[in-house]
Amino acid sequence: MKEIKAYIHNHRIADVIHALKESGQCNANAGTGCRNLSVIPVQSLLKAVDAKEQHYSIDLAEAVINESKLELICEDDQVDELVDIIGRAARTGQAEAGWIYVSDIIQAIPVAGRP
Repeated sequence: MKEIKAYIHNHRIADVIHALKESGQCNANAGTGCRNLSVIPVQSLLKAVDAKEQHYSIDLAEAVINESKLELICEDDQVDELVDIIGRAARTGQAEAGWIYVSDIIQAIPVAGRP
């Protein structure tokens, strides 16, 4: 199993989710494909696509943009296709429009299954 995390500009996240669902690789209603799809709001030091996106964070003492972190769990054989789908749908035209990370899942234990 693998975990995919992607840091994506907010104005692209809806397109990414739509592309994942349309691909059939992430269909929670059918119980197929990737699992535990989550979108988490984050602040990033990425370069803004539009200057209006960037604001100053008093907490971080830096100029930041609000973006989304997408997380999902998938089987090893799904990784290449999912990374391709996310990359195509998240593209903004900038050289650094975000990052996609893939990590190994060593063990997955359901909370309900704990003694």
